[in-house]
Amino acid sequence: MSTPKALQQSTGLKLASNGFLVLWCLVAAFPIFWITVMSFKSPRDAFADSPWAVLVGPVTRAQGNGLSIIDIIVGLVVLFFALRWAFTRLPKMVVQYSPPGLIVLGWLVGAAVYALAFILVFFVALPLVLGPINSILGPLGEPVLGLTTQHYEAVWGENEFYRNFLNSMLVTAGVVTISLTVGTLAGYGLARSGSDLAFWLLILALIFRALPHSVLVAGYLPWFINSAEILRPIFGELSPTLYGQPWAVIAVLVSINQPFTIWMLRSFFQNIPSELDEAARVDGCSHFQAFRRVIMPVMWPGVITTGLFSFLLGYNDFLVTSLLLDAQNQTMVPAIAGYFNRETTTTDQVEAVAAAVSITAPLFLLVMVFQRQIVSGLTAGAVKG
Repeated sequence: MSTPKALQQSTGLKLASNGFLVLWCLVAAFPIFWITVMSFKSPRDAFADSPWAVLVGPVTRAQGNGLSIIDIIVGLVVLFFALRWAFTRLPKMVVQYSPPGLIVLGWLVGAAVYALAFILVFFVALPLVLGPINSILGPLGEPVLGLTTQHYEAVWGENEFYRNFLNSMLVTAGVVTISLTVGTLAGYGLARSGSDLAFWLLILALIFRALPHSVLVAGYLPWFINSAEILRPIFGELSPTLYGQPWAVIAVLVSINQPFTIWMLRSFFQNIPSELDEAARVDGCSHFQAFRRVIMPVMWPGVITTGLFSFLLGYNDFLVTSLLLDAQNQTMVPAIAGYFNRETTTTDQVEAVAAAVSITAPLFLLVMVFQRQIVSGLTAGAVKG
């Protein structure tokens, strides 16, 4: 479909807009690219004065750690087919093998299996296969690009960073589950309500969402610290202490996130014609049955989009998790900050960089897997239907 002549951009405007877009992408992607390169180098290469030394890693290569030309070619080919498979075959398999009504669970299981398979193939199987091949090739098998995974091994093995990862998953899963459960019901009710009370409830929710997180944490903190005494009349000597536990963080993050979730889901529900509800009621459904069987299947792109924002809130939070969690239950973001807040060597700093790169992988995987639903949900939320 051709663009009408009146809407066609001039050559200068096209060059300016495309150039600005490319520049923005480079500026936004450069920090992630650079810390990723640093995380695979020895400390001397990672903090070298020359950018070329950081990229090539001569010290890392001299230590016998690196990639040969064969490694680079095979790795790029495997990466290309892995990404292509994720964008084409994986969505079809999830839809085909997911139980009816559990498509979201199918996506989560599919993403987890894909991530595990990718790690095993790319970081375990390929080195085992390419190692003997490089030894046979002689000079052609010598490293040309310094690279080592020792910092990742130290972070996830010696420093037990996987515990922080599991804590982050627990907090994030709790925030997303509660936020979406309450948000869908409240958003649907407010979208179908024509009273002024619904409007003022939304305004109050917006004001609550605008409060600084430190204010909310300060309000909750005394109750969590004294939770054992407060709950003692109910649970007796078994009354729990919420301070330092993931449940306290989940409660605070849900209270912070819930107004935004309700606002966003309400806008999605408003874009669904009310005639669908009326048709379901005529066919004998109750209000809740119409919501569950008719409205929710249409709402999945909006729910997934809202769930992504809830996920990012719980996954990337620093203030709430650092104040309310003890060292044993710490999530990944405060744990990484702890690397830089203590007396560290350059090796510790590179390990901190490797940990920071590690936490970006689930975000890329999440967006890659749910890209179609996210785009569909954002489009549905932006266009009044």
